Order: sequence, then structure tokens, then C-alpha cells
Amino acid sequence: MTVATARHILVDTEEKCNELKAAIEGGADFAEIARNNSSCPSGRNGGDLGEFGPGMMVPEFDKVVFSAEVGTVQGPVQTQFGYHLLEVTSRS
Repeated sequence: MTVATARHILVDTEEKCNELKAAIEGGADFAEIARNNSSCPSGRNGGDLGEFGPGMMVPEFDKVVFSAEVGTVQGPVQTQFGYHLLEVTSRS
């Protein structure tokens, strides 16, 4: 079975998500941005979600995590929780 590790940042608006993505693409540290902005409890750990398999996250999240290039920031991805920036840190 395929497994992945990823980190994410969860915010309320697409605008905020795009703002944070631009900051990260401009050189800001993903983990620091997550700690300061994410509404998910994982933000305290730099957005780290640990290891998980297909079907363990919401479908919109899964689709990106199991298809996106490892190490690139994806998003905004909208789910019922809000808007996410996702970075797949490994997949095997």
C-alpha cells in the first residue's frame, strides 16, 4: 500500500491561503508559517501530519497528496475544514 507523509496549513479563506503560499514561494519557512497561521492543531508541529495511507484523509486532500510532486507546495485546496496548503514530504 502507498503511504505518504505531508504537512499542511489550514486557514479560513482562499485569499489568506494564496497570501501564505506566496510568502513560502518567496522563501518563508513552511513550518514557521504553519505555526503562526494554521488553525489545525498540527500547526504547533509545523503542520506535520505524519504518515498516512489513501482514504485516511478527506478526498480532496487525498487526491493532491497521492498525485502531487513531492516537495512542492500545493493549494489552495478547499475542504469542508477550510483552505489548505499542502506539501508532500515523502511517498512510497
